[in-house]
Formats: sequence, C-alpha cells, structure tokens
Amino acid sequence: MLTVDYDRLALTPGMTVLDLGAGFGRHAFESARHGVNVVAADLALDEMESTRGTFAAMYANGELDYERTKAGCVQANGLTLPFPDNTFDRIIASEILEHVPDDLGVMAELHRVLKPGGALAATVPSTIPEQICWWLDDAYHAPKSVGGHVRIYSRPELEMKLESVGLRPSEHHRAHALHSPYWWLKCAVGVTNDDHPLVKLYLRFLTWDIVKGPWITRTADRLLNPILGKSLVQYSVKG
Repeated sequence: MLTVDYDRLALTPGMTVLDLGAGFGRHAFESARHGVNVVAADLALDEMESTRGTFAAMYANGELDYERTKAGCVQANGLTLPFPDNTFDRIIASEILEHVPDDLGVMAELHRVLKPGGALAATVPSTIPEQICWWLDDAYHAPKSVGGHVRIYSRPELEMKLESVGLRPSEHHRAHALHSPYWWLKCAVGVTNDDHPLVKLYLRFLTWDIVKGPWITRTADRLLNPILGKSLVQYSVKG
C-alpha cells in the first residue's frame, strides 16, 4: 500500500532515493522498481533485516537488475543521518515526523542530505481523521502509547516547518480515506483490541481492497480522500 504518488515524485533511472522510516520497505521496493538507486533507513533493526532480505529475493527472482539498480538498508536515526551533504535526488519520509519530538531536527537533516533541486515527499496523518482518533482513545497517542504520535499536524504548520529549514513546499494531496474508519473503530473499542469482531471484519475488507483493488473502492477512496484521507502527503523542493 503506497502513500506517495510516484507520478508526482517523478523518478528517473540513475537517481538516488532515500526512504527514511522505511519500515518493511513498501516505498523502497516501489522506488527500486523504477530503476533508481535506493537506501532504506530505519531505527528498527529487525525491519531493516527483513527489507534487506526482500531486496535479495527481488534480485534473485529477476525483479531487480544488479546493473541498473543498487538497493541497500541501514539502521539510522533521522536526527543524525550517516550520509554526506547533497546525497539524494529524492527523499521519502512516510509517517515518521508525527513520532519524533524534534521534528524540525529531522527536517533539517533531510534538507542537508537532499541535493539542490531535489524533492522530498513527507507524509503525516491528516488533521481531522487524526484528531478523531485522539478524542476517542488517549492510548492511541503519546504519552500513553510509547513511541506513538506526539503531535497533530495542520497542513499550514507542516508547510511552515518545512520552509523554516529551507525546503519549498509545492503540491500536496491526501490518501487512504478508507483507512480512517478502521482507525476510528479501533480507537472506539480500544486501540489494542484487535480481536473485536468489527475490527477484524473491517481489516478483512481493507486486506481484500489492497489485494484486489476493485474500481468501486478505488473510486470511493479517490473521491473521499480530500476530506477523509488518513494521510497528508506534502511535496517540497530544496532550492
């Protein structure tokens, strides 16, 4: 399930892409399929090991070409990235800034390692869907949720912070409207209550939707995204 719009990201072969907070690699894998060089970075060592294994399988199965695409994984802290200045043509930072107390510090590091003229795609939870989750269950967010969300972004706030570190906000959109009710439902019954029948039923629906991608749910998601999209995707350029 991709959050970033790859048409807007405009990858071309030979580019170098950083996926910060890559987790199990969904955006890193898609970037590699576009024939670019990819570095997946995350604090979670087990997730980086899993992502590295998937990259190895993609090479072994012929999905990636060793000559065309270089893909690697590194355990890294977003506040102290182990890369020289002006390293990456594109950076993806999906659903990480809301977890970090010093979000400006991470944004400054992303600016540092991004090439002049390069683009950043940062995704965070959208304001209204996120606020409903916070209202329904305080175990959804910090401080009760260890490592949970520490803030709710408005789009103007996110743009202002990106501008403050030297990034110029450009396009934006929202994604995953059909996922918002799932999280509201989870928060309504207790965010850790994964065994609730309604939660399990909605999760089966989302899994079916992700796998099958029928036109009716894709259309509904697209129409509802401007209002109910779970994620805000903000693109910025380093001047």
